[in-house]
Amino acid sequence: MTETAGQPHTTPARGLPAPPWPLVMLVTGVALLFDVVRVFLPSLITLYGRAGETDPASMGMYAALWFVLPFAAVPVARLTSPRIVRTAGAVALVAARLGLQAADGGTPQLLLASTGVTAGLVFLYGCARTVAGTWVPAGLVGGLAGASILHLALDRVDLVWRGGPLPWLAVVALCAAFLCAAFLRPVRLSPASPVPAPAAVWFAFGPMLMLAGMYCGGPATLARDTGQHSGQHGAPFTALAVALQVAALCAAVVCAWTTSWGVRTRRSRWASWDLAAGLFLVAGVAAAEIGVQGLPALVTTVALGACAGAAGRQAGAAAESAGGHPGVAESADGHAAVTRTGGRGDTGRRGGVAALGGMLVFLAGAFLYYAAFDTDLGFPNALVPVAVAVLVAVLVAVVAVPAGRRHRTAGIDAQAARRAPRRWVLIALSLALPPALLTGILTWQSPPATKSITGNEFTLVAYNIRMGFGLGGRLDLDRIAAWAATRRPDVVLLSEVDRGWLLNGGHDDLARIARGLGMRYYFAPAADRLWGDALLTNLPVAEIGSTRLGRHGYPTGAQAQSIVLDVGGHEVGIVNTHLQEPRGQAPEVAAIARRLAANTPSSGAGEAGTRPVIVAGDLNTTPSDPQMRVLEAAGLSDPLRALGDPPTSPADAPVRRIDHVLISAGLTAVAAVAPRVRFSDHLPLVVRLRLD
Repeated sequence: MTETAGQPHTTPARGLPAPPWPLVMLVTGVALLFDVVRVFLPSLITLYGRAGETDPASMGMYAALWFVLPFAAVPVARLTSPRIVRTAGAVALVAARLGLQAADGGTPQLLLASTGVTAGLVFLYGCARTVAGTWVPAGLVGGLAGASILHLALDRVDLVWRGGPLPWLAVVALCAAFLCAAFLRPVRLSPASPVPAPAAVWFAFGPMLMLAGMYCGGPATLARDTGQHSGQHGAPFTALAVALQVAALCAAVVCAWTTSWGVRTRRSRWASWDLAAGLFLVAGVAAAEIGVQGLPALVTTVALGACAGAAGRQAGAAAESAGGHPGVAESADGHAAVTRTGGRGDTGRRGGVAALGGMLVFLAGAFLYYAAFDTDLGFPNALVPVAVAVLVAVLVAVVAVPAGRRHRTAGIDAQAARRAPRRWVLIALSLALPPALLTGILTWQSPPATKSITGNEFTLVAYNIRMGFGLGGRLDLDRIAAWAATRRPDVVLLSEVDRGWLLNGGHDDLARIARGLGMRYYFAPAADRLWGDALLTNLPVAEIGSTRLGRHGYPTGAQAQSIVLDVGGHEVGIVNTHLQEPRGQAPEVAAIARRLAANTPSSGAGEAGTRPVIVAGDLNTTPSDPQMRVLEAAGLSDPLRALGDPPTSPADAPVRRIDHVLISAGLTAVAAVAPRVRFSDHLPLVVRLRLD
């Protein structure tokens, strides 16, 4: 234990406390931890789990190991000191993050990300033992918000996936700021509270990290264009949505700061506001899960900040009740220092263990939510994030109600209390507008123009991209786009497209690849609103739709996207799908292909009669399987048999073809190839087609 004499607590009469290094340390440390988590989760799936080849129980045990190891910090802190534990965690976190920037995927990436998670949790434990409670709510939320804003500004392709000197420079600068904040000690500060934050706010961090990753990084807000994106109105909407999300993140930080340090009147209403924040959080998460888009993500974001502030306000109350009793004092560097008299030291210990326990909630919640896409949980997985939001709301209620009762007897200048809301609104606006406008401008993309072709030939690419992760576990979205551009495709069909799952790092595969190709995109949700299939093209689109396929006992959802394109003045129908249970779903796709072929063109672009149709994608069916006979009975043929029958799976040593481009009468395959690229666990198909 560090011995520091107790110091009497005096609340500043006006103004804000000077910006302390502990706050900077928390913000940068949480941002680094969030960055590492965005690598750990997809590495767990693609490298350790090999996209479903490893037993889920084994993956769960591996992940749990790195979340349980930090509990060793508890006895280590007793033998040494919490400050040493915090410093060791900070140094190890920086080393892991820099290692990830240098790693080129594979086992080193998996181990570095795993070590980084453990180091980050050890750092959090040390912070819970040493950092004054005043800075904790704003520090935790500020770190989540900062990481999310940077994620949005980078088009959701984080620095860790980018090469070159500029990403390295940015990462080194962030790590340097973090280490400086962890080691430097300013001489003069005006802390608002000399006690550690309550265990509730530390425990809530894990659940808040999960909710922030799912709803505050853009995917839920931008999911409005999941049904279709024509390019006409997509760019303004996307830029506006990003700007609003950034503004909400800034507002969340202000809420976390002002709610925990806020002004109280004689007849305090803080408890009511805290309960309302919890209810808004639950309502926002529930609305997002049932498919309401846009506003719920913004509400959830701001409510998270308010809940964090409410859960941390008890630190101020503890300081008031302590009345200068020596237990935990504020040291000269703005950290809480534990004295030999105990008392408040117990609060720090509870907070440290609570932080580690909350991260176990994060792991369990994320594992349960995404496991539902591979196994039947017996209940809708939408209940998992709702339950996590309820947990945060309950924590807030447990803290807020007793605190509200205590604060009714504490009064301050009523005029100051009335002026405070207006002042904080102005502060929130001044903080939110610049980053919101800048991020909106950075993410603006001019919509690509529609282009017609005059000949009767066109090139089609069909590719299962495995959420954009290559065989080495690296995010290869830009490489996929660059490679596809060399093939000069007219139509690109993608399977396993992820538009923001936390499990895969919160990336929007489709928007990034479409930007690299300069093509319009049309998304068809399958497993949920953020995961499915997509078609990219600049050809004129006559019709588009998506039909949800039956599950037939398989947990992962599937769909069949049907689209009619104008190719050289003739209509061509395309069915883009990724079959999960081919025996039951192949007949459904065959029926869709028949309907698409039999439709009379609605415009004058083609002649009345049968329309040529293409059925393509990852069908999880080999040419010899009975399901292929069902599709052939719908008038489809497999032209790749006569063009070398190239295998597509697995990508590193392909032995079978489960990815297909099937065509009906009126189309001829001129050439076909399955290039040996390593951007997924499947190989793509590139087919040149001619209208007869």
